[in-house]
Amino acid sequence: MAFDLVHYFAEQIKIQKPQLLAHLDAPQRNALIKETNALTLGKLISLWRQNENTLYQEIQQQDALYIQEVARHLTTSAHNQSVLSKAELEDVISQLLELFCIELRQLDQAGSLGQKGIKELLLGQLEHLSGQAKDWVWSTNGLSELIGSQPVTQEEISLQATMKEFNQMVHQQPDHAQHAEESQVQNTQPGWAKIAEPVVALVVLWVLFQAVQQVFA
Repeated sequence: MAFDLVHYFAEQIKIQKPQLLAHLDAPQRNALIKETNALTLGKLISLWRQNENTLYQEIQQQDALYIQEVARHLTTSAHNQSVLSKAELEDVISQLLELFCIELRQLDQAGSLGQKGIKELLLGQLEHLSGQAKDWVWSTNGLSELIGSQPVTQEEISLQATMKEFNQMVHQQPDHAQHAEESQVQNTQPGWAKIAEPVVALVVLWVLFQAVQQVFA
């Protein structure tokens, strides 16, 4: 299972954006932040599918106009059913996009993920997003495969546990790379070498047999 960005981003919003929708009562605020979290992260996944080079570049060096354009596209979508006004929703999405890109860049640097690692990380979030929002969210951000999805029951985990999971994911990457390298070396072994292996073994056994005979002669 991929590192859970849905939960990780939700925790970061609490820590770094305490003023977001602060004028609302706690239950409504939490529900809307959860909804907008899913909307925004889902859009990042859709954007990555469309052009991963462009989005990876935006993660590394943010463009305010690009963020505003993405936020406005979500806000003005015909599928948008948020109870927030368009102006307020656009502002919230813009703040989340900025935060998410910063966090993704930091995770990239901390884990030396590179573009391939960020791809695996983002595309792996579909399982965590499943059932986390109403169907209009998936229609709006382009994740139509999640329409009708049901939430996956899982235990609440702390931010510390989430980061431990990230560290484990990062540390597994060199092992996978080493295994792939070893497999490649084995696969590139010349055919004559594989044929010669049993012959060499027989020769070694014959030499040992002759040596034993000489000892007991």
